[in-house]
Amino acid sequence: MTLEEAKKRFVDEVKLRGYDDKYIDRKEEREILQIALTAGISFESARAALAQVCEAQGYVLESKVIERLKDILDTSAGNDGSIDEKEFNDAVLNCKKWTNGKKTDVQCKRMVIEIIDEAAYKTTKGWFSNWYANVKREVGM
Repeated sequence: MTLEEAKKRFVDEVKLRGYDDKYIDRKEEREILQIALTAGISFESARAALAQVCEAQGYVLESKVIERLKDILDTSAGNDGSIDEKEFNDAVLNCKKWTNGKKTDVQCKRMVIEIIDEAAYKTTKGWFSNWYANVKREVGM
């Protein structure tokens, strides 16, 4: 297989995976990158090509959404050392917007919670309740 054929197959694979919902989740991204690696395309080139194809086709790349969410949450936590309920809700709204509505509110909340827990950000507590614990319980985490 020539490099041109490999690139064409890669582009076709991206289009095929995102055709139905215009969304490339982490699992699909991993599979696409694996195909590129087996075709002899370097990881960096494959990621760049994946991002280009998604941009050109109007597909949402979940890893880009997560990257942007991490930036927002990092900035929010950097202001006062913790994330409050408003900052959490803003992150969820941004997630919903950046996924073009492909993820539900619950799925977006789960994504934000996973990032907060993974990065071990502190969350504020209200006077009479712990909003973060309530949100986690609400989404089944």
